[in-house]
Amino acid sequence: MTGRALVLAGHGSHLSANSSAPVHQHAAQIRASGAFDEVHVAFWKEEPSLSRALDGCSAADVTVVPIFISSGYFTNEVIPREMQLRGPVTCRDGQLIRYTEPVGAHPALARVVVQRAREAGATGAEGLAVLGHGTPRNPDSERNVYLQAERVREMGLFPEVATVFLDQEPNMRGVFELVAAEAVVVVPLFVADGWHVGETIPEDLALDGLETRRGGRHLRYAAAVGTHPAVADVILELADEAARW
Repeated sequence: MTGRALVLAGHGSHLSANSSAPVHQHAAQIRASGAFDEVHVAFWKEEPSLSRALDGCSAADVTVVPIFISSGYFTNEVIPREMQLRGPVTCRDGQLIRYTEPVGAHPALARVVVQRAREAGATGAEGLAVLGHGTPRNPDSERNVYLQAERVREMGLFPEVATVFLDQEPNMRGVFELVAAEAVVVVPLFVADGWHVGETIPEDLALDGLETRRGGRHLRYAAAVGTHPAVADVILELADEAARW
């Protein structure tokens, strides 16, 4: 065996093709760059499955990058179990398999949050709200959302940076109470423009499109962070760091 391979591990969905579209998009972008000899994708809820992800991989050096925001159940349990990974480095059948943190944990993703805000019309005078999914069932779910919001805050590009969630407190419905600025940009820290980003969040926030005016204030709604082409660069940074292990 020779060469290097990259495997992007995603969740996927039986209900929405949009769920896996960004993973395929990033894989195609990296494949075209020639950074790896092989680039594969694998999913929990779609084909090709996580359990068969390495079957067609002939490279000696394989890097697996989870395309998830949270460092939680899927990244800590499901992917390692399905791919039979024993930690950050697994040696099996002549292959060296490196397993990285999810893209949602990497510091470079904060730059993509800012890019999404600017694409939604942010000038730097607005308050920024980083919106994560969250869940009261797993405290690890919120960690990377808070981390990315803090990294954006440290850049000093916005007067206020708040963290809000779809499924836990502080809830996104209270964004105008959490941010004092007249204008707020909400950036969904989600992998895909799926059901939540496209339907449930706009409905729960009673959005009127990309910009909503209410009570003398207005809110801009950005596209999902995970669909941005620059996420491919974050993936490559994760892989490059893993190559030094």
